[in-house]
Amino acid sequence: MGTKTYLPYANMQINPEIKPEDLKDKLDHFWRLSGDKIKNLATHLQDGLGSPVVTVNGIYEPRSWTDWTQGFQYGSELLQFDETGDPYFLDLATSHIKKKMTPHISHFGVHDHGFNNLSTYGNMLRLLHEEKIPGSDWAKEYCILALKLSASVQARRWAPIPDGGYIYSFNGPHSLFVDTIRTIRILVAGHLLKHYYSGENDIKISLLKRAYQHALATAKYSIYYGEGRDQYDVWGRTAHESIFNVNNGNFRSPATQQGFSGFTTWTRGLSWAMLGFAEQLEFLQSQNNLTDLEELGGLEFLEATFLKAAKATCDFYIENSSLDGIPYWDTGAPGLVNMPDWRKNPSDPFNSWEPVDSSAAAIGAQGLLRLGAYLKTKKSEDANKYWGAGLSIANTLFDEPYLSTNPDHQGLILHSIYHRPNGWDHIPKGSNIPNGEACMWGDYHARELALYLRRVIEGSSYYTFFSRIVS
Repeated sequence: MGTKTYLPYANMQINPEIKPEDLKDKLDHFWRLSGDKIKNLATHLQDGLGSPVVTVNGIYEPRSWTDWTQGFQYGSELLQFDETGDPYFLDLATSHIKKKMTPHISHFGVHDHGFNNLSTYGNMLRLLHEEKIPGSDWAKEYCILALKLSASVQARRWAPIPDGGYIYSFNGPHSLFVDTIRTIRILVAGHLLKHYYSGENDIKISLLKRAYQHALATAKYSIYYGEGRDQYDVWGRTAHESIFNVNNGNFRSPATQQGFSGFTTWTRGLSWAMLGFAEQLEFLQSQNNLTDLEELGGLEFLEATFLKAAKATCDFYIENSSLDGIPYWDTGAPGLVNMPDWRKNPSDPFNSWEPVDSSAAAIGAQGLLRLGAYLKTKKSEDANKYWGAGLSIANTLFDEPYLSTNPDHQGLILHSIYHRPNGWDHIPKGSNIPNGEACMWGDYHARELALYLRRVIEGSSYYTFFSRIVS
């Protein structure tokens, strides 16, 4: 074995030689652990009320804030069935979805429909259309109806601005969250199912148009491109929240809820943008006729806008992760001043100053891979950078200290962060910072990443959020 050569793109070490096939043994181990943890969690929460969010001392308990993680729990059961074919996981998911997911379809108080309902009803519909589930037409119509209604409920959360509009966050009509770029996929799914949002006076509103108005607002206001918007404008930086004046729709300022400040980058918000824009590029590439988009500038304009946003955010991630591809929770976190070489060293979840966020890595890795795959079809020279970065992160995540091998720990991917400013993450005895715990969205997205890679390795159908939504 010779010495590895890493690509000199940035501080992150990108291994140009790594291939998806090189991760096969790690993926096999990952899925074995995943199945055991799902069984443990299902037994533990059998009669629980509410959604599990994060672990404390390795145990998931229901916790309420905006109730946005239950779809990740049941979606994980579906992904485990998809990987293994074990009917136990299908029966578990089916029972859970029937009993507990209906309130999430009609939840008017959150912007999380593309998380909760595509992870469950969307995955189930895909499996039905792929004939992995022996289902009836009734089962398919059940999932289709859920997706259509969820899309309309999401589309209703609308705040107009002079150049379009956005789906506002749970904070209210003044608030655009960068996270929501990944939940607009529920609107895209509704559009594929030939649904529309019905407004006052029976007006029919295109779900795709509304989704992409939101995407354009996110690209313009949530992402920075080094074009001098403010003193902290650098290529690919993201603002978690963008604040608008509800009287006239004018943009006022960047802000945050879960990051350090509006002028620093909360890395999980960054990763949502990476993945959200990359997925929409894949969707646009898959379509031949999108007449709804002409008044938004047309297909070429939208592709260029989404590509700029995807590349900028992915570049920022690569430049601001640790050497092994795992980011700290916010690139402006104040304790990092005590770790001046954090970009030049492997991540250290047990340091004394600031926590890493493995969930941002699980989400961001998929964004990098999807952007790389998209750019390969365009024969872009940058494709290998993003593809290699995504594989390098997966190689880190699917191993210790991030992969949870303790059978008594219900989490799958360790060292995630939920809400650092509010102090909602468990700090173990003897530590100054949170570490050693998992979160439901991190575990789900790690499974989604593993399924994506497995299908690439096997050369089977390429996995997307819109895969087989329509038979």
